[in-house]
Amino acid sequence: MRSTQHVVDSRKEADLGHYSDPPLLVLASLAGGPKHGHAMIEDIAGLCGTRLGPGTLYGAITRLEAQGLIEALAPQERRRPYRITAAGGRVLRAQLATLRQFVSAGTKRLKFV
Repeated sequence: MRSTQHVVDSRKEADLGHYSDPPLLVLASLAGGPKHGHAMIEDIAGLCGTRLGPGTLYGAITRLEAQGLIEALAPQERRRPYRITAAGGRVLRAQLATLRQFVSAGTKRLKFV
């Protein structure tokens, strides 16, 4: 997992709560419907508080498109929207199931902290 935020001061607990896995965030954003890049950046920020930079976003888009998990739609004005494919939906469901298991196990372990 790559982080798009650097924690400079470990005392800032609010900064520690941001989740960042750019491809997963893009898939989750597109699960809500087709979007262009800027709309994805805003949607992801609202979804989890992580703001992807354009380079990170378009790098993830390029990889996801090459894997057949998302596809570009016809341009609208100067913007190119993308949508999740059926394969992308299956990958997103599988990754979310794994995250649910991780959250459950991690939450149980917190009782020892």
